[in-house]
Amino acid sequence: MSTAIFYHAGCPVCLGAEQMVAEAIDRSKYQVDIVHLGEQADRIEEAEAAGVKSVPALVLDGQAFHINFGASIEALKH
Repeated sequence: MSTAIFYHAGCPVCLGAEQMVAEAIDRSKYQVDIVHLGEQADRIEEAEAAGVKSVPALVLDGQAFHINFGASIEALKH
């Protein structure tokens, strides 16, 4: 089974995307991992390595998809 990782920072844009995108993923095909980078800052490097430049973002099969602009990944490091 493939993994879909949804990275967000808890902002309204991110939470709306989580409801619309992450919940729409076919869970019979993907294991869904939702990562709140504001609470799991130890995973910021992982998100960057996957190509995430801003959140909310969805990584499917190793490819990052930026859904809307909520916050830059750089802003989450501070």
